[in-house]
Amino acid sequence: MSAHIYLDNNATTRMDPRVLDAMLPYFCERYGNAASRSHAFGWAAEEAVEQAREHVAALIGAKAKEIIFTSGATESDNLAIKGTVEMLAKKGRHVITCVTEHKAILDSCKYLENKGIADVTWLEVDKHGLVTPEQVAGAMRDDTVLVSIMTANNEIGTIHPVAEIAAVARAKGVWFHTDATQAVAKIALDVEAMNIDMLSLSGHKIYGPKGVGALYVRSRNPRVRLAPQMHGGGHERGMRSGTLNVPGIVGLGEACRIAKADFDADQARYRALRDRLEQRLLSQLDHCALNGDAEHRLPTTINVSFAYVEGESLIMGIPDVAVSSGSACTSASLEPSYVLRALGVGDELAHSSIRFSVGRFTTEDEVDRAADTIVKTVRRLREMSPLYEMAQEGVDLSKVNWQAH
Repeated sequence: MSAHIYLDNNATTRMDPRVLDAMLPYFCERYGNAASRSHAFGWAAEEAVEQAREHVAALIGAKAKEIIFTSGATESDNLAIKGTVEMLAKKGRHVITCVTEHKAILDSCKYLENKGIADVTWLEVDKHGLVTPEQVAGAMRDDTVLVSIMTANNEIGTIHPVAEIAAVARAKGVWFHTDATQAVAKIALDVEAMNIDMLSLSGHKIYGPKGVGALYVRSRNPRVRLAPQMHGGGHERGMRSGTLNVPGIVGLGEACRIAKADFDADQARYRALRDRLEQRLLSQLDHCALNGDAEHRLPTTINVSFAYVEGESLIMGIPDVAVSSGSACTSASLEPSYVLRALGVGDELAHSSIRFSVGRFTTEDEVDRAADTIVKTVRRLREMSPLYEMAQEGVDLSKVNWQAH
């Protein structure tokens, strides 16, 4: 794979070698069960888990005891949504979320809605993909129990005003959850300062292992308790039963420790690489549009529509550059991105959109080579497009009367 250029870090990241080094002893040497309290093998595993808990908590400004380990952000999202609605069923049944959330949130809410367990308000976004605090305030009801708005969108990188939205929820005594899977380690997060009650994250988005994640659950002011969605042993403060994945948890903890230590340097590097790629593409190609918010967005992410080029054709035309046409969880679908549709992007432009996401191991040389390949391929594909030729001649395609003969 050495000849390939990886620009799909929002889908998953390469594990940092330092993370792997931290994990290795917990496969064969320190293989105890963290719940085994009667011998040294168990004590060593438990100590490693608690140290990882401290590292995860430190990255987001939480207390170690507030970190619940899960199999990943999808499970964390399910636990936050379903666990809240079940726990607070006597108080209310209304949930507020957003139409551009990750499928783990959307599908959990639809499940509760279809079962008649919850009423869900689906907030629309503006053309930049943003939800406002005023929208959330306007959607509040007396029986609202949860607001769940993602910190940053996985497809377009738009960052919501989470602290302000959380303040609206806090003022109403409503719990606030955020899926911060894409935002953790890329932007500064502080659950205390931002009034966040629950936060989901995943190891494989931050140079850690796949199959492990965490849910931050506030312990006081307010004290958040969730109805467990997995039963059998009462692990993780009774909210998530199951033998702990010690090597994975150690890896997640080390990934968080590294992210905190290297945060400033990583952020500056991400932004420089993102801007370099964006400038190369937009300065050399016409009829391109940046999707999302140009200012309030992740330092790693660019989503561009290349008009008069079919996105899948472009991806097939650049086999040595790993990119995506949307979320990794929905890229098997031929439907245009539901996120871009929500922004008001037409189906044709949505189908021509590509997401690029740089990361810790991306180099300037890779960005330059990728840009050259993409520009060359877009130009080649457009040479075969009669629509592009008409646009170049100044024809307003929206006013053309297309009639079948």
